[in-house]
Amino acid sequence: MVNMLDKYGNYKDIKKMTVEELEHLAKDIRTFLIEKVSKTGGHLASNLGVVELTLSLFNAFDVDRDKIVFDVGHQSYIYKILTGRKDDFDSLRQLGGISGFPKRNESIYDCFDTGHSSTSISAALGMARARDLKNKKNNIIAVIGDGALTGGMALEALNDVGYSKTNLIIILNDNQMSIDKNVGGMSTYLSKLRVDPRYNKLKDDFNSTMEKTSVGKGIVYSIDKFKGSIKHMVVPEMLFEDMGIKYLGPIDGHDIKAMSKVMDLAKNIQGPVLIHAITKKGKGYSFAEDNPNKFHGIGPFSLESGELYSSSKNNYSKVFGDELLKIAKEDENVVAITAAMPDGTGLKDFAKTYPTRFFDVGIAEQHAVTLAAGMATSGIKPVFAVYSTFLQRAFDQILHDVCIQNLPVVFAIDRAGIVGEDGETHQGVFDISYLSCMPNMTILAPKSMEELRPMLRWALNQDSPVSIRYPRGGDMEGINLEPLTLDKIKKGRWERLRLGEDVVIIATGKMVQMAEKAAIILEKHNVNVTIINACFIKPIDKNMIKDLVDKNKIIITLEDNVISGGMGSEVLNYVNTLESFIKFKSLGFIDEFINQGDINSLYKKYNLDQEGIVNSVIEML
Repeated sequence: MVNMLDKYGNYKDIKKMTVEELEHLAKDIRTFLIEKVSKTGGHLASNLGVVELTLSLFNAFDVDRDKIVFDVGHQSYIYKILTGRKDDFDSLRQLGGISGFPKRNESIYDCFDTGHSSTSISAALGMARARDLKNKKNNIIAVIGDGALTGGMALEALNDVGYSKTNLIIILNDNQMSIDKNVGGMSTYLSKLRVDPRYNKLKDDFNSTMEKTSVGKGIVYSIDKFKGSIKHMVVPEMLFEDMGIKYLGPIDGHDIKAMSKVMDLAKNIQGPVLIHAITKKGKGYSFAEDNPNKFHGIGPFSLESGELYSSSKNNYSKVFGDELLKIAKEDENVVAITAAMPDGTGLKDFAKTYPTRFFDVGIAEQHAVTLAAGMATSGIKPVFAVYSTFLQRAFDQILHDVCIQNLPVVFAIDRAGIVGEDGETHQGVFDISYLSCMPNMTILAPKSMEELRPMLRWALNQDSPVSIRYPRGGDMEGINLEPLTLDKIKKGRWERLRLGEDVVIIATGKMVQMAEKAAIILEKHNVNVTIINACFIKPIDKNMIKDLVDKNKIIITLEDNVISGGMGSEVLNYVNTLESFIKFKSLGFIDEFINQGDINSLYKKYNLDQEGIVNSVIEML
């Protein structure tokens, strides 16, 4: 049988294909995706779920003039394949390769950069209003998942869309998942629409019967004027239409004919329209269908078994989850909060063991922070486990609702530093900068996985906000550092790991291990290094800094954060108050966004691997 994907030329071919040919093409795309992602890693389950939906978009719209905005964008692989990037998929998410998300600088068909959730409707509405101001007639389409609708920004945008009455098409890709299973009132509401077809059948049967007579037609007209009457009989609170958005669905998102037809219908409706499509995450690959969480974002894996080729037996997320579970057994006031990521943040076992003390708020980081603040005012000890890149969405809530009131909320900041293949929207290289400027905030970073345990215990015994930042993955091989014990963790006190007379390296978090590797190499060059574990990023250890400045002439700070506003900046600010002359250099990420690539390649690119550190030291000497 002919491979339709090999035969495929460009997106204009899709409109010429029969439904049978498009279904065949969908199967070939799935085979291609599974094969390629098994080698590169990536977001597989979400893309397998939108193959037919994406083909329907190309069947109904003209991407030379119409604009399609994918929410988050991790489900845009099929779109990339169909817009001329199929042959680039061997480089997916690799250094110098194509991104796993839409990028305007990658293709003229990518109209908006995405990577975080709940942004598509706002962006699409902005484009629609710009179109109206320029008196153009093209279609603007936002493709958003049901999980993303739990984000407050999406609801804010829906409110504006319904009020504006401008032409905008919203496609709700409803697979009942975000990364983990969806939770909350919006998910429950969509479930009523999804699993109860009585409304659509009742409406169709009623209308077809009544329209057979002139009297019946009059009744139908009267009921249509009486907004939502039939809908309210069956499905309470028809949210979208009550907001002023025409609702079409729910329909089978894997039925290309039906999807294309309803999209064509939507183009001819005045005002905003929402198409509710039901899809299955992971469709077409049994391992992904059975375990969509695992295959949401996955590394290289075996096609035959669905198992990862390599996975760390232990990592920071697992250590965090394990220790929090132990602490919760000892203290009933300890609770855990996540924003739709119980698995990714290591809270899966906590959720099972203490379901009444576990709170998944959906993709709503701002709400999560203020929820934690409210709990903290009432004697509860909340721990919000969140990725660094997502916590930055709640900057104002951390500052305004937690820090101003000096509330004891613990922020367990996962994926701090370089994350890797997900690229600039996911690199956690800003958290030191955006947290260290907040009064009352304490920031710690463990130098090893085991040091995370006592730090978490210390944090939960404080009466003010505490952030603990830690990286993705586990410790470096060949480096064994004795962890601080609970009794040795003193606020604002650092740890001296090595004593050398030539140069001082003040490192924090994972970079302590990198400094140790560099020190071993430098010994071979007869350079002896003092290494300081800056376990507290805020407050810094001023007494130790003064002592180091008095005794040394060269100091280097090392962090996996941007240099601007980072730990090095804080140290330098204090050094400048001392009446001493020293050579000083801050090593970290420069003032640019960090693209995708494997972690080791990115450290090397920015001279933050052991060789880069060695070269910096030798240059300073």
